[in-house]
Amino acid sequence: MIKLYICPKCGWIRTVSRRAEVECFRCQNEPMKQLKLDYRTYTKMSDAERKDYVDSWMYIHDIKGTRA
Repeated sequence: MIKLYICPKCGWIRTVSRRAEVECFRCQNEPMKQLKLDYRTYTKMSDAERKDYVDSWMYIHDIKGTRA
């Protein structure tokens, strides 16, 4: 099963199939959080929808700062 993870620091999304602990390579190994979004839905989203999803996730989780 493919899982999606997001970096709470920069908003980068990563797909993983077997790992339990996932780190962000853009933020020097920042621990990532698993998304509730399933992979099938994610692949059907446009780039704009994906950006909106990340922006919404960052806003909901009260993460301040700029994204890379």
